[in-house]
Amino acid sequence: MGPGSPPSRSPGRSSGRSPGRPSGRRSLRARLLLSIGATLAAVCAAMALTTVLVQRAYLLGNLDDRVTDAAEHSLGGAALHPELDRDLTFLGERGHPAGMLAARLDAHGRVLAAALVDEDAPPRNLTAAQSAALAHLAADGSPHTRSVPGLGAYRVTALEADGVRVLAGLPMDDVQDLIGRLVRVESGVAAAGLTAAGCVCAVVVRRQLRPLGRVAATAVAVSLAPLGRGEDTTLTRVPERDTDPGSETGQVGAALNRMIDHVESSRAERRRSEERMRHSEERMRRFLADASHELRTPLASIAGYAELMNRATDRGEPPLAWRRVSVESARMTGLVEDLLLLARLDEGRPLQSAEVDLAALVAEAVWDARAAGDGHDWQLDLRLGAPAVVVGDEARLHRVVANLLANVRTHTPAGTTVVVTVETTTGARDASCVVRVRDDGPGIPSDLLPSVFERFTRGDASRSRAAGTAGGSGLGLAVASAITTAHGGRIDVHSEPGRTEFTVELPIVADAVTAAAKSGPRGIGDGDTEDVVRPDGARRADRPAGQVVRTER
Repeated sequence: MGPGSPPSRSPGRSSGRSPGRPSGRRSLRARLLLSIGATLAAVCAAMALTTVLVQRAYLLGNLDDRVTDAAEHSLGGAALHPELDRDLTFLGERGHPAGMLAARLDAHGRVLAAALVDEDAPPRNLTAAQSAALAHLAADGSPHTRSVPGLGAYRVTALEADGVRVLAGLPMDDVQDLIGRLVRVESGVAAAGLTAAGCVCAVVVRRQLRPLGRVAATAVAVSLAPLGRGEDTTLTRVPERDTDPGSETGQVGAALNRMIDHVESSRAERRRSEERMRHSEERMRRFLADASHELRTPLASIAGYAELMNRATDRGEPPLAWRRVSVESARMTGLVEDLLLLARLDEGRPLQSAEVDLAALVAEAVWDARAAGDGHDWQLDLRLGAPAVVVGDEARLHRVVANLLANVRTHTPAGTTVVVTVETTTGARDASCVVRVRDDGPGIPSDLLPSVFERFTRGDASRSRAAGTAGGSGLGLAVASAITTAHGGRIDVHSEPGRTEFTVELPIVADAVTAAAKSGPRGIGDGDTEDVVRPDGARRADRPAGQVVRTER
């Protein structure tokens, strides 16, 4: 194999595992059953072994006692004739159980004579092989187990008294038979119990794992959902009964539902983000198109009048052309300045900050509006519970009010009544100054209201224009909204046929609120006066606060 060749792969062996191929590991149900079965089998085996060992020890203890009694009885019989070292006549006496064997031993433990007690028959001597199985046993009274050829297992012991050594033993057949029967009974009972316990465990485990199976099925269904294709698919959730926090399965089900909620929330947020992105792109395209159109119109006019001046033969044409060029240049300059202001406000650049008397500012704007268009009935209503002093950029705030009044002047017919209200509201946390511009014109179409503060939004097709006025660029309300937001305020509009009201709310200076609280509330008829600043710098003093100020037409 060369250094650049790919590694070889054994035939029939794959480096990955197919999702549908079962793994080598057993299922959770099988592992639980095997674990429970092995545990029960180990417990049963331990209990059976303990029972057998205890029972065997108990039976051997009884047998040892009987063997010791038989040895003492035989030693007593042999002690009657100590000089006869092969004498076993004591076995002929009554009281010896059938199957008992006895032997005489020498000082080295060799068997001198051995005999077996038969039932209804005289004792019979043991063979040499049988006697050899009993040899070399210490005469210390301790029980031993010996296997005697032809007779089976015996429990034997040897005793010594005055030089007389006697061995006695009893067969272990009864003990072994009883232990064997006990083992067989316990094995049968354990097998039956394990079988019954296994069946019960299988049913219980199957029943208890059903919720987990449903949770797993839900997880599989969610994993198979086409989430990456952007389809509006409703994800399956774990049933309510499988979300009980008191069980582990319920906790898993509840966690899976929370994860599904997070997934759907993320999908919904992604859809909203994509929708906002599409809208943003559409607005950007519309913005560029509208800006290009608005800039192209004055540029085309300037180019046309410049060409007219180049070809003009009449002395009166160049001054007229220059005036039109100046007008279109001013129009284009205003449009560019509006766009630049919006860009700066979008970037969050700081504005100039100073205390501004909003009542005087609004009064000046109303006088300016009256001077610009005297076909409307302009009214000023001051309702000041505290000094209308806000912190901000005076020129920008004047621009907000002027744009609102220009919007009314442009899009309402002559004779429309326009009421501009300035009022202050005081509270523990939300002291503010509110400016309302209300007119009784035809109103704003309902389909235009949601986008009335967007850039290049124009209502020329739906609202009547004053005669002889040109339509705006659609940036006036957008500029007013951006400036108000930059000052920490809000702007809103409510419109219906015969009543349209724009509301601008700005936070007022805290010191003004404190001073007003100390001096008491101000209201209509309190005798307080309000100065109204006129455009020429003169002041109309001694005007009661809250009184309607109506300009002359």
